[in-house]
Amino acid sequence: MGYCRLSPSSEPKSKLRQRFKVDRPISPPEKKDKITITIHLTPFNRAALVLSIITIQIVVHLYLSTLYFSAGDGFLPLIPVSVSTSCKEGLVYVYDLPKSFNTDLLRGRDALDNRFMIEETYSNDGFGPHVSSDFVSIIPSRFLSAWYATDQFAAEQIFHRRMLNHPCRTSDPTIATAFYVPFYVGLAVDRHLWNLAATPEQRDQDCFQLLRWLQDQPPFRRSNGWDHFLTISRITWNFRRQPGESWGSSFLVMPGMQNVTRLIIERSPWDSMDVAIPYPTSFHPHSAMQLQDWQNFVLEQDRRTLFGFAGAARPKIRGDFRSLINRSCEEAGSACRSVDCSDIKCLHGSAGTLELFLDSDFCLQPKGDSPTRRSVFDCMIAGAVPVFFWRETTRGQHSWFFPKEGGEDEWSVFIDRKKVRRGIVNIRKFLEGIGEEKLRKMRERVVDMIPRLVYAAGARGLGEGMEDAFDIALKGIFARFKEQKKRWR
Repeated sequence: MGYCRLSPSSEPKSKLRQRFKVDRPISPPEKKDKITITIHLTPFNRAALVLSIITIQIVVHLYLSTLYFSAGDGFLPLIPVSVSTSCKEGLVYVYDLPKSFNTDLLRGRDALDNRFMIEETYSNDGFGPHVSSDFVSIIPSRFLSAWYATDQFAAEQIFHRRMLNHPCRTSDPTIATAFYVPFYVGLAVDRHLWNLAATPEQRDQDCFQLLRWLQDQPPFRRSNGWDHFLTISRITWNFRRQPGESWGSSFLVMPGMQNVTRLIIERSPWDSMDVAIPYPTSFHPHSAMQLQDWQNFVLEQDRRTLFGFAGAARPKIRGDFRSLINRSCEEAGSACRSVDCSDIKCLHGSAGTLELFLDSDFCLQPKGDSPTRRSVFDCMIAGAVPVFFWRETTRGQHSWFFPKEGGEDEWSVFIDRKKVRRGIVNIRKFLEGIGEEKLRKMRERVVDMIPRLVYAAGARGLGEGMEDAFDIALKGIFARFKEQKKRWR
């Protein structure tokens, strides 16, 4: 979705005249003698007139203040009660939640790693701090402003900021097409996620309070949540705790959440209200021109390594597939490089992983703690072709952002992990057999997809009509709600 512009009418002048019943040119008014009118006011009347003018100015100023809000890029207008002609897909209303449901959650330290302050991790509107000097030797200086140390769970803050700055955001809930709930549920649940002593009530406390607040809002009561959506920055399995279980929250199975659409980094294949969105990477271009420049840069890279892998082996897991990948990489010699992510050096994006993916033709993508992982997106924005070993990594996941199912071989490679385990398939030989011509076409397809996988740094996106992941997500929301509304009638 691009900027909200009013376009001049494209109707022929004859039709415009017909519409307003203009049958002939209007003659200029006849020139008349000037008449001077003098009004005599008493001192009391003059004071009352001045006071009235000042009062009107104050009222107008206060009204305009409700239509504007402070944002990172200045003061951006809200759409009042009239519908903008260029927001044809719809208008979005952003709830002004109590701060305890979002910004207050940014205080304190990271629950998993006490070394990190949450507010610093999600600074710069969720993007995090700018990257370290390590990147200077890896990418040209003109791209450094677009790279941040972004946490993979930052989607809630990134979406909230873009929603507040969206040109089709309205201040009037009675004309809204969609309602955005800026609840930082990932942070709320994360406070207790790693605390094994936390009770189910503690894990669900913020979620219960949010739903109680939301169910009191007239728009929610009117639609029962069908035109509401929110962003969830963690995988769906962290919010589906069943009775008797101890891990995570039961947010997504609570009464009141059945009809709410969730934009989430990994969805449940069995829940149609989940919509998978790309994991945030560290690349946030400021403009369409900068992104196109990056696409040309990664397309022209001199890649000296056939395949690479960034990840940590998990030897405590019986039959750990990542350990098998590491062995395959060692056996491949110079054809493979790996980055060991067993410590924090791969956290929030790193120079080492970017360098690896820029140098590799292919990047190996076994599943993470669940079928998907951020590394898929890190490798693709670097122009490397992803290699999958589980169909679930892509199937039924990011369908709004990846090409339609059935065409995965245009931009990715699938190798059956069972055949690798049995020694039937050798990863190096398999990838060498793809050939230069097909590899070139696959890389071009991957590079062409990059805009759909990144979140722009600009408050209103990339501009010039280029859509990023946020734009595609919101466009999908509008289309989804339009279709659902047909079923309500």
